[in-house]
Amino acid sequence: MRNLLLWVGILCWMPTSPGTSATIANPIAALAQRYKIPENTLSLIVQEVGAPSPLLSLNPLTPRNPASTIKLLTTFVALDTLGPSHVWRTEFYALGPVREGVLEGDLLLKGHGDPWLTEENFWKLLGQLRGTGLREIRGNLLVDDTHFAPAARQADDFDGQPWRLYNVLPNAAQVNFKAVTLVFTPGEHALGVRTLPALPTLRLQNQVKLTEGSCKGMNGIKIIVPDPVTADTVVLEGEYARACGVQSLPRSFMTPEGYAHALFTRLWPQWGGVFSGEVRRAAKPPGARRLTAGFSPPLAEVIRPLNKWSNNAMADSLLLSLGAQTGPPPHTLEQGALAARKYLDAHGISTQGLVLENGSGLSRTTRISAHTLSQVLIHAWHSRFMPEFLASLSIAGIDGTLGKRLREAPEKGWMHLKSGHLNGVSAVAGYVRAASGRRFVVVFFLNGPTEAGHALGDALLRWTYRQ
Repeated sequence: MRNLLLWVGILCWMPTSPGTSATIANPIAALAQRYKIPENTLSLIVQEVGAPSPLLSLNPLTPRNPASTIKLLTTFVALDTLGPSHVWRTEFYALGPVREGVLEGDLLLKGHGDPWLTEENFWKLLGQLRGTGLREIRGNLLVDDTHFAPAARQADDFDGQPWRLYNVLPNAAQVNFKAVTLVFTPGEHALGVRTLPALPTLRLQNQVKLTEGSCKGMNGIKIIVPDPVTADTVVLEGEYARACGVQSLPRSFMTPEGYAHALFTRLWPQWGGVFSGEVRRAAKPPGARRLTAGFSPPLAEVIRPLNKWSNNAMADSLLLSLGAQTGPPPHTLEQGALAARKYLDAHGISTQGLVLENGSGLSRTTRISAHTLSQVLIHAWHSRFMPEFLASLSIAGIDGTLGKRLREAPEKGWMHLKSGHLNGVSAVAGYVRAASGRRFVVVFFLNGPTEAGHALGDALLRWTYRQ
């Protein structure tokens, strides 16, 4: 297979205009024929960044599902619109008097959509809150997430897997992506299960049977959340083989406010604080006194983990934040999509066939043509913030979602790319620095059987490297 990818020749490639549907170029023709991939399921463009037309083009104007490669559009429009130094604010308010370090009332957490409010950053924010002199909170924790409108879908709408991290919905007051890692440790007679981070308000009912025999992975574990409204109890059922040893399973069960409360309850005592209250969602009342505000890392830093590791919740938060360009809060994905479309129109980039359901690409309805995405990438290359954008992409063969592709010389390290994959969708797009020193934009979409998706995309990338 590797020899085929490396040495397949170019027998019939032809330069094409954006509207031309050419015969599949021979970098991938042999593979497409081998795997019976119809030409009408493919779109691709290879264009030098300074050239007036593509070097290679196939079905460039056909709107395709781009999967996670749509994050290239989301992150660049956000970068160029909001600016690389843009930060998100998270605030704490006292809803009662503070006397000698004791709050006689509720503490309110108001989020503005920080996409990188990780456990570490939340811990630092609580240290900042403790630095105001506050020690004890005698009321409850209130969470204000009204900066974003409630999500229009449910976590299980996409594929019926609501506990998977890629299905976490964006929320203006989201902490640590609501991520919980279940750690399974076989004991002498039973299976031990703990969570990372340890969350004192999450009740874990472990009913998993420890069995002998060969390890079959985590497929025997069933997760049940009896009350999805409170989502504070998780029941684990099924079987786990001792031979599996210690295994980890990252998931997300809790509500955004429930998770924030759980992590607050755990971390606040580490700063010497006292709190034993409950949690509820509530909008900040007029006249509430702000105690402190924390800020996210700048946008130029935030888009690096977003693009390199294809974080869906972060990408959707960026599109929601773009909604501020078109109207007041609560911001919606529709507002953000309108802002993105206006940006493309203002820069002469075609929006024909463009459909943005969200900013992440976790969608069956999002569509973009290879021509439009290639124009976004060319525009980004010549933009003022190109270095920040380029640094956010996975380096083929080295890191991110492309770290295990194109790992051998000579291509390794010469491509900055974003990959995408859904059932029936395989995509890759970004920049290739060819052996000649020329720089190319590459966009590859396959909407159809994806068995050969990576092989076809990698063949095109290797061919581009040799130009």
